[in-house]
Amino acid sequence: MKPQPLLFVDSAAAMGGAEQSLLLLLTHLDRVQWQPQLACAAAPLAEKAAAVGIPVHPLTFPPLRRSWRFPADWIRHARTLSHLAQKTEAQALIANNIRAALYTAVAAKLARRPFIWHMRDFWLGESRPRHPQLDTLLKRLLCRAAAQIITNSHAVAAHLPCPNRISVVHNGLDLVHFTPPVPGAADFRGALGLPETAVLVGMTGRLRPWKGQRPFLEMARAVHARHTHARFVIIGGSPFGVQDGYEAELQEMVTRLGLRGLVHFTGHLPDVRPAVGALDIFVHPGAPEPFGLVNIEAMALGKPVVAFAHGALPEIVLPGETGLLVPPGDTAALATAVGSLITAPARRAALGRAGRQRAADHFSIQQTAAGVSTVLATVVRR
Repeated sequence: MKPQPLLFVDSAAAMGGAEQSLLLLLTHLDRVQWQPQLACAAAPLAEKAAAVGIPVHPLTFPPLRRSWRFPADWIRHARTLSHLAQKTEAQALIANNIRAALYTAVAAKLARRPFIWHMRDFWLGESRPRHPQLDTLLKRLLCRAAAQIITNSHAVAAHLPCPNRISVVHNGLDLVHFTPPVPGAADFRGALGLPETAVLVGMTGRLRPWKGQRPFLEMARAVHARHTHARFVIIGGSPFGVQDGYEAELQEMVTRLGLRGLVHFTGHLPDVRPAVGALDIFVHPGAPEPFGLVNIEAMALGKPVVAFAHGALPEIVLPGETGLLVPPGDTAALATAVGSLITAPARRAALGRAGRQRAADHFSIQQTAAGVSTVLATVVRR
């Protein structure tokens, strides 16, 4: 049986979580059944995809700004994508992010190919929209254009107005690369200059307000007041190059809360595994996540997860089994939960072991690839 060509489309200029997930998916799709190709910006994703043998077609996807040229620019770039779909004989076009979906929906129509929308966010923008009616309208149009929609969680599916066209396929990890103990974890702790008795509590995420660095610092102050041997680390930086003073604000907050010397910032790390592997407790203190792959990474590395019970977190963390969930926004409850694990090393270890097993049972990239393949098979004519 000849593999069916597919054209995946991504418009991001840097490697975010959606791009990491797409790269893993492309790597693990069954090559006997499918022949995946990628249209994307000339960015790290293109280089990484080419390195694993995925044919890459560099294309530009300009922001759809409000101007008199907008309709013509949109159609022009969509037409280029449609020509590529015809040239590659792609049997379907799969959009991996929002901007890509807006171009791909039109390109698929022009090329007379099915359009599959892989929706990984609650909103069509980076955060809750000022005009939710417009967000809903555009979602309805994309739903109508799509032959099928894949969401990475039931939480995301609930934000879409077309439940009958949605298949939920959770993101997955290549667990081979997330197996404890992690090489470099001890060196990471040593580089921080931690006392031997320190319990290290950390979080992972881009330095953006909704990732929760502020509530993490508030939690850290409350925890340290009762557990003076606790130390804290914020893993992550600004891979998209955002310069808005947020990091300086966080540093000022550290000083104001009396946490100087107790909280460490790593900046952007190309590989977070040594840092996460060095933790004793992983915390997810941010806004509701469409998925939250960092929690799966922590669980796979055997770390107990403490998080707010919103977004997709209840789909990932089993309270009392693989971690602890607290009421959304309740920083005091977050601190109490973390404190309860600081004083219970045996419980931390048990939660971590169960989390590793849950990651293996439910969140492997092989399971994700099989789920996406099933959706593709329902759309692509064999």
